[in-house]
Amino acid sequence: MILEKIANLIEEHTGCDAASIKEDTTFESLGIDSLDTVEMVMQLEEELGIEIELEEKMSTVGELAKFIEAKMG
Repeated sequence: MILEKIANLIEEHTGCDAASIKEDTTFESLGIDSLDTVEMVMQLEEELGIEIELEEKMSTVGELAKFIEAKMG
């Protein structure tokens, strides 16, 4: 579910097909830089009603999804 939300956000930001985004897809391969990641995280915080404090750099979509799921409990 979280992975789908992230994939849809990436599609909005980059135009990449959300269906082609998998857990091991890297942000770099999608042309997403750290600023884009911060914007997407802020949007996810708003949509999910949680605070996501990124302590470390996430390199794949799956890492970000797992991190958010852990924050949600």
